[in-house]
Amino acid sequence: MEAFLSSAPSPEQPDPVSSSPEITRLRDLSTQQWNAGIAAWLGWLFDGLDMHLYVLVAAPFVAELLGVHSERDPLVGYYSSWIQAAFLIGWACGGGWFGRIADRLGRSFALMLTILTYALFTGLSYFAQTWWQLLLFRFLAALGIGGEWAVGASLLSETWPRHWRPWIAAILQTGVNLGVMLAGLANFLLAGYPSRSVFLVGVLPAFLVLWIRRAVPEPQEWQKAKRLSAQVGPGFPDLFRGPIRRITVLTLLVCSLALTAHWAFLFWYVQQLRNLPDLSDWTDSDKSQLVSKVVWLVTLSSVGGNFLAALLARWLKYRRAISYLCLAYFLSMLATYSSSLDHENLWYGFTAIGLCQGVFALFTMYLPPLFPTLLRSTGAGFCYNIGRIAAGLGTVFFGLFSRVGDYRLALLYAGFLFLPAAAIAWFLPEGTGEKSAMLVEKGKDESCL
Repeated sequence: MEAFLSSAPSPEQPDPVSSSPEITRLRDLSTQQWNAGIAAWLGWLFDGLDMHLYVLVAAPFVAELLGVHSERDPLVGYYSSWIQAAFLIGWACGGGWFGRIADRLGRSFALMLTILTYALFTGLSYFAQTWWQLLLFRFLAALGIGGEWAVGASLLSETWPRHWRPWIAAILQTGVNLGVMLAGLANFLLAGYPSRSVFLVGVLPAFLVLWIRRAVPEPQEWQKAKRLSAQVGPGFPDLFRGPIRRITVLTLLVCSLALTAHWAFLFWYVQQLRNLPDLSDWTDSDKSQLVSKVVWLVTLSSVGGNFLAALLARWLKYRRAISYLCLAYFLSMLATYSSSLDHENLWYGFTAIGLCQGVFALFTMYLPPLFPTLLRSTGAGFCYNIGRIAAGLGTVFFGLFSRVGDYRLALLYAGFLFLPAAAIAWFLPEGTGEKSAMLVEKGKDESCL
């Protein structure tokens, strides 16, 4: 345990990022830093691509697998939501599993494994012949997607300048947003083909692994911590011991509540849009193209929200920014789904909701430094991604409140979860996280956080 505590940054043993000469310009970054940043950003871009392909084609694809003739059939909503739930649960499991691999065997090595995993099983989704086969493939693909979040976030937090972290978080989250836009573009271009065709696009990330293996070495901070640990590193139970326990519990609660509401929106808003009464005489191809346009709108708004969140974090610090953005997300959901609107009037609500989604960019750089180095990917991956188990079950749960084909109430009720998330976020630790890790290693009382 003593070796574990010595692995965290401290005044006597400063981390390489914080102790190196201050970097104020992009051109001062080393080749290693650039490669780490590009690898993490591309990994997140393909995360966004692979995770959103199913959402875009869930209704028609599941209807095909079930052999029913209408997307409004209640079985379609039921089974498609369970497939999404399995995906989110897989995401949570992958965050913990690959986070542990990254802490024990290295960030770069784990990053390659995560990308290969989600590329392979997203591609295999094309060949699903039953709903349970698709559920299995989405679960396995999600293991890699969830793992990539934890590994990529830790990789950047250990290689790029600390004072840039709010902007790094915004740029990294923008990679996810652009991946979602690429998924929308693929769905738009393939609208005339069978709905399952979009999953073949998800194989593309596998080629990124060849470059990562050659160009992205392990961070110096991780290598140093590994040497100091004398082969004895912390284990998962250490997340719930000592002063770090409070950080773990608070983060779990905020992430579980916020992600449940967020993913309920991401899944059900597309299904709600497809089944609006004013679109009843539209063809499936026309609906798919409209869905792609709306996804682009929400995603572009979310890109702006990433940088808005970064500004708020610089001005208000992390916990206040997270709390205010959760509150804003609730108000946007309330305004959008408290009454029935046609597809043209929903565009305003989609824009506001997209802007609020920048809150999830803040977790990227905020969470990893809260934990000691050899528990960093494990802690960040578990605390953030475990919320997706709640989100997965919540996707099914809120769907039960809806009439067939009308998911407005599911979206409305889910939005209320942002209220307790905003309240609990107010009690999160302040600052960039290094202070928290120092207190953990010294065993100090955490009440001062």
